[in-house]
Amino acid sequence: MTDTEIAQKAKLKPIIKIAVSLGIKSDYLELYGGFKAKISLDILKKPGRAKSKYIVVTGMTPTHLGEGKTVTTIGLSMALNRTGRKAVSCIRQPSLGPFFGIKGGGVGGGRSQVLPTEDINLHLTGDIHAVGQAHNLCASFIDNHLFRGNPCDIDKNRIYWRRVVDVNDRALRNVRIGLGGEDRYGIERDTGFDITAASEIMAILALSDSLMDMRERLSRIVIGLTRNKKPVTAEDLKVAGSMALLLREAIKPSIVQTIEQTPCLIHTGPFANITHGNSSIIADRIALKLADYVVTESGFGADCGLEKFADIKCRSSGLKPDAVVLVCSVRALKIHSGIYKMVAGKPLEKRIIKENLEAVEAGCTNLEKQIENSRLYGVPCVVAINRFATDTDKELEAVRRKALASGAFDCVVNDCYRYGSKGAEALAVAVIEACRGKSKFKFLYSLDATIKDKIETIAKRVYGAESVHFEPAASENIALYEKFGYGKLPICMAKTHLSLSHDPALKGAPKNFTLPVRDVKPSIGAGFLVALCGKMLTMPSLPAHPIGEDIDIDHKGRMRYVHR
Repeated sequence: MTDTEIAQKAKLKPIIKIAVSLGIKSDYLELYGGFKAKISLDILKKPGRAKSKYIVVTGMTPTHLGEGKTVTTIGLSMALNRTGRKAVSCIRQPSLGPFFGIKGGGVGGGRSQVLPTEDINLHLTGDIHAVGQAHNLCASFIDNHLFRGNPCDIDKNRIYWRRVVDVNDRALRNVRIGLGGEDRYGIERDTGFDITAASEIMAILALSDSLMDMRERLSRIVIGLTRNKKPVTAEDLKVAGSMALLLREAIKPSIVQTIEQTPCLIHTGPFANITHGNSSIIADRIALKLADYVVTESGFGADCGLEKFADIKCRSSGLKPDAVVLVCSVRALKIHSGIYKMVAGKPLEKRIIKENLEAVEAGCTNLEKQIENSRLYGVPCVVAINRFATDTDKELEAVRRKALASGAFDCVVNDCYRYGSKGAEALAVAVIEACRGKSKFKFLYSLDATIKDKIETIAKRVYGAESVHFEPAASENIALYEKFGYGKLPICMAKTHLSLSHDPALKGAPKNFTLPVRDVKPSIGAGFLVALCGKMLTMPSLPAHPIGEDIDIDHKGRMRYVHR
C-alpha cells in the first residue's frame, strides 16, 4: 500500500482524548476540528516531570531522496510508548517548498506517519501563513517608509529584508520593485522572494520561550543599514508590535497524533541548510512537562541540524539532550561511496539495490564523521539504520560494525516504516539504555570567541575543512557587526545539506578543502549571525516600519494601540 492508502485506513482518536492521555486538560486546548488543536502557553506554568529524557534525532548527510529521519522520529516515539513509557515526538511543520510541496503526503511515511495527512501537509492551523504575513508586512513597511520620505535614512542598497512565499517559485527569487514611477508606485529597487521557512521570523518563532520574548526578538530584527552604516530595526520602523499581533496564535504549538495514536507536537518549520532547522523550544518544553521521553527532530545531517540544535537552540533554551539518534541508510551510504551517481528527479541506478559491501564500507566514512560530530557534544549516540527492502543482512551488519568501531553507543536496525512501533522496538530499548547515564552535554565553541574563530571552529571540527576563506564582503560585515556589539552571538552556517562541505558534489567525508564564506548576514532577532558558505540561493534577513499609531500586544496577548 502507498503512504496515502495506509493513512486513509488508520483509525484516529478525537484529539481531545489524545491530549487528555498526555495530561493536557481541555482548558488548555483550542480545537481546530476533531483531530488537531493548539495548546495554550498557560500550560507552561503547570508543574512538570522532574526526570524527562530529551532525545534529538539527526542523521548522516542525506541524499535528494531523504533517509527517513522524520519516519524514525515518529517511529521511535511510538516504540517508546510500546515499551510502556509515555513519549511524545516534536517535529517541524512541512513547507510547500522543494521537499514537501510535490509529494502529496504528510509527515513521515508507511506505518510511521503523523495524521491527519492532508491538514499537516497543506496548512495545519495556519502558522506558516501567519509567518509569511508578518514577514511581508515588514517588507511593505520598509518600502512605505522609503516612499514617505525615509526619515530613518535607510540605504536602499543595504536592505537585508526580502519578501517570502511558501512555494518554491524560482521566478521570484530576484525581482525589481517600484516600477512605474516614484510618485505613485514607490522607490525602485532590487529585492526578491525567499521561501517562508527561511524567514528570520520563522526562526524567532522557533526560538522564543514566551509571547513577550517573541515580541522583544521581533523588535531587534535588523532590516538594513542607514547610509552611515547604522543598523535599522523593526522597532525603529514601528512594525514589531503589528508583527507580534499576527503571530499571537502561531506561537502556540499544535497537537496531532501518529498512526498509532501517540501524541505529536508540530510547531514552526525553519530549514536547516539556511536557518537553524529545529522544532520549537516551546513545543519541546511543553512535551518535557508531560512525557517521560521527548523525541525532537533536527533538520538534515548532524553537521547542519544537530550542530545548530546544540550551539543555537540549546543555548537559547537551556535544555540539555540525554541522547542523540543518528539515522542512516544503506542506500545513502552507497551513494556516498562515490561509486554511484544520483540525479535529483531521476530513478536510482538499478545496480545500487544489489549487495555491494565495498560500496557500503566506502560510504561509511560519512557515517563515521557524523558519529564523531554527534559525540563532540558529550552525548551518547545511537545509530539507527533505516531499513529498505533491498538491504541485505551482510550490508546491515557491515554498517553496524563500522558504527560501533566509530564510537556509537549502539547501532540497531529500524524498520518502523513497514511495521510501525514494532519495527522500532529495538531502537527504543537502545535509546532507553543510552539515556540511563548523566548527560555530559557541552557546546562546541565559546561565545566569547571572535566571529571568524567561531566560523573556523565549525568548519574545521564539524565539516572537516582545512581552512576558511572569507570573501571581502564577509570580512567587511564581520568588522561592522563586531562594532555594533553582535560579536558574541552564535553562528548559523548556511550551506548545502548534501555534503559535509560547501559543495554538494563532494560525498563521503571530504578533507583538505577550503570553506568559502562569501558573506555574513545579521539575524539579530533570532539571536545569531548567518554565514553564507559556497554557492547558495539568496538569503533573507530581518523586519521594518512607518509613523503614527501601531497595534501592539500586552503580556496577556491582548490587542492595544500605541502611539509611537
